Amino acid sequence: MALKYVVKKTTFGFDDTKAEKYVARPFNVVNVDFKMLCDQVTKVGFVPRGTVKAVLDGLIDSLITYMEIGASVNLGEFGTFRPSFGCKSQENAEEVTAETLKNRKIIFTPGNLLKNMIKSVSIQKLGADRTSSSAPSGGGEEGGGNEGGNDGGDEAPDPTV
Repeated sequence: MALKYVVKKTTFGFDDTKAEKYVARPFNVVNVDFKMLCDQVTKVGFVPRGTVKAVLDGLIDSLITYMEIGASVNLGEFGTFRPSFGCKSQENAEEVTAETLKNRKIIFTPGNLLKNMIKSVSIQKLGADRTSSSAPSGGGEEGGGNEGGNDGGDEAPDPTV
């Protein structure tokens, strides 16, 4: 299996020239919903679907409980979730208040399994027959992984490419 990408023309508005360049964008083959994920875990783990759903629901509830108090939650080889936010800069410390906080978010940092997967997975242009990087060295092991966690949709392309 390989990650797929498409080539897109992008206008960069960093200066007056509004340079247009071509960049690779990840192509999302399919969106896996909660039901599909539960079904796959059931097949791989030989655990009834209802049990898988109950455990994942409990995990989500627990993540919420701990992140609401500002805790970072480490899920071992899977990765770590932590709450975060941005803040408007102020001229002096007294002006920094809860009202200056913005962009509340949850940051996911992948664990070693996911990091290793993303480093070793091949990359292929959509519609191409050949990969543009080396194939995974482990050769199709299930459950492996590497860094990632973002489909690249939020990431600005490098204008120097």
